[in-house]
Amino acid sequence: MVYQLPDLPYDYNALEPHISARTLEFHHDKHHAAYVTKCNGMTKDTPMDDMSIEEVIQSAYKDSAKAGLFNNAAQAWNHSFYWNSMKPGGGGLPGGALAAQINTDFGNYDNFKAAFKEAGATQFGSGWAWLVLENGKLKITKTPNAENPLVHGQTPLLTMDVWEHAYYLDFQNSRPGYIDTFLSSLVNWDFAAQNFGAA
Repeated sequence: MVYQLPDLPYDYNALEPHISARTLEFHHDKHHAAYVTKCNGMTKDTPMDDMSIEEVIQSAYKDSAKAGLFNNAAQAWNHSFYWNSMKPGGGGLPGGALAAQINTDFGNYDNFKAAFKEAGATQFGSGWAWLVLENGKLKITKTPNAENPLVHGQTPLLTMDVWEHAYYLDFQNSRPGYIDTFLSSLVNWDFAAQNFGAA
């Protein structure tokens, strides 16, 4: 199954002034598109050609000889998930059942925020920070490079890309500034709540 590069769920300039149109154009049209193209090229005319991208990710992760395929397939999936983890006018506090679960599992929203910020800030090099559901409990995880929660039996609810290409044009080397802005002005709690409700 050929994986299609999804359109952004908003215009290139919709996240300004927090993330510039230039960043989104490079990030989506160059980086994300390259992962999709490479993933499709690696699966073409193989038994994986008929698999969903989630199945490709799981299968390639278990086979060290397919590390290149895993990296491209997982990055294609991660980026699609990341675009939806943000929205114009985002930020603020979660509501409903997800907010209640955050209070149960982290004590309060401020504890969640501190732990999420720490995960993003302390991921050495390139990677991702995630809010996941595992065995009925919310957890914050961080993964290096292309790795994602799918390969660990976790349900991802929300992600933040901490590869430099996600923020360098707008925040230079200030990853903490990007993380603060992600939580205060970009995070899409509706998307996270939808994933939580479907889990």
